Amino acid sequence: MTAQLNKNNLKTPYFMIDEKKLVANLEVAKQLKERSGVKLVLALKCFSTWGIFSIIKPYLDGTTSSGPYEVKLGHETFGGETHAYSVGYSEDDVKEVVDICDKMIFNSQSQLTAYRHLVEGKASIGLRLNPGVSYAGQDLANPAREFSRLGVQADHLDPQVLENINGVMFHMNCENKDVDAFSSLLDSISDKFGAYLDKLEWVSLGGGVFFTWPSYDVEKLAFVLKMFSEKHKVQLYLEPGEAIITKTADLVVSVVDIVENGKKTAIVDSATEAHRLDTLIYNEPASVLESSENGKYNYVIGSCSCLAGDQFCETQFEQPLEIGQKLHLLDSAGYTMVKLNWFNGLKMPSIYCERATGEIEKLNEFGYDDFKRSLSQWVVN
Repeated sequence: MTAQLNKNNLKTPYFMIDEKKLVANLEVAKQLKERSGVKLVLALKCFSTWGIFSIIKPYLDGTTSSGPYEVKLGHETFGGETHAYSVGYSEDDVKEVVDICDKMIFNSQSQLTAYRHLVEGKASIGLRLNPGVSYAGQDLANPAREFSRLGVQADHLDPQVLENINGVMFHMNCENKDVDAFSSLLDSISDKFGAYLDKLEWVSLGGGVFFTWPSYDVEKLAFVLKMFSEKHKVQLYLEPGEAIITKTADLVVSVVDIVENGKKTAIVDSATEAHRLDTLIYNEPASVLESSENGKYNYVIGSCSCLAGDQFCETQFEQPLEIGQKLHLLDSAGYTMVKLNWFNGLKMPSIYCERATGEIEKLNEFGYDDFKRSLSQWVVN
């Protein structure tokens, strides 16, 4: 009989996914589906921890991907509809997944022309269009940025191409918490592409619609989606990632040292570059559960990597931090586990799930053999 895991005894660093919080988000997704008729496919580029797909599957309609391995993972571990998309397919990529996907969406007209003969009769064919408008906080994540390579722009679109496909995909949002802004984007799409959409079977509106954010008007979102669907007589899809797993997991770390050079830095046994990469890429500081807005003890929460600017945040605490103390870096599910790497040979976080019953389930753990195997599989004498 396996001994039950105790949170207090787990070795850091580790991710802890909270089933209750995840189900709360999924119930909102269920409400949106019921009121709008939209179908939801999980964006695996954001979250692919398939050990808890059993929790998510009853609520969503399938998965969508950004590369061949995600297609295979969605097909094998999630089921439902499997959507295949890539910014750039090779012929081998298409052949590898065409028999296991339900929809294959091409990023360009040239890729569609090159490979559609491999897809016809096997999967529904789609094309990504770039609407030229978007909602994104940073240019790095803006699909409609200048000189964007993502999707076909309206002025480059060959109308005859749309006569021989089943659907289109637009991705134009990044953490959009404003339903009115999203509605305006839909109006723009209708104005620019409406005549084409009327001839299609389905339209995917991509991801980045943050409908599980506190106080988000889900009912209004459902209304505008339903109106758009009825206007163009298409089945609508959304591709949520963060909306499903937001605020459902912490990255738990331990303080291993405290150094001072003008400011006190608590060094923890984790690193943004290795374990929470978007903190570094987008310069979005982490939030710490144990911190206090009015605390009088200020610390930089620094990583144990050798990168000089690698830190999680700067925040305050009511009491001085101590060596060995655990800290919970909040909202650490999205774009973390899918981006883990072995930079500096740091120990990779284990992954756990706290079930609704309170039981702790280990989903994965990593060791030196995994690090070594990721670099070579044999020794050349």
